Amino acid sequence: MEKYIHVTKDVRLYLAKTFNVSDKTVWNALSFDKKRGETDCAKRIRKFALQKGGIVMVVVPEVEVLYDYDGVISQYFPNGAKLESNKNTGDTELLYKGECVGRWDNIKLCDMDTIQQLAAGLTAENLAMMAEIARV
Repeated sequence: MEKYIHVTKDVRLYLAKTFNVSDKTVWNALSFDKKRGETDCAKRIRKFALQKGGIVMVVVPEVEVLYDYDGVISQYFPNGAKLESNKNTGDTELLYKGECVGRWDNIKLCDMDTIQQLAAGLTAENLAMMAEIARV
């Protein structure tokens, strides 16, 4: 999961001056850089940035969810996958480019995250493996 701390330009300049570091060091700290953003200084910069009004932002793929009038929730993924869940029965189908490649009966809400990750990771190359997991 990619995340960063959003602050204004003025706050970034203030952080660099306060901690006597370069703009790049502030950037590494605020973007949680794996190599350079885990120092004690970077942790202090992040803590102070939050105190100055910074907001932790999470970068995730955009996914569209539609709630249909007949009790069906449709979730569209950028890779061409679609989940259709019936709110009344709990039955869920995974479609890939219009073809049903997975089906679950009476799922629990706690199972949805795993099914959504499966749908998001679906590609033409791993379709056969995914279909086995999805019990089609």
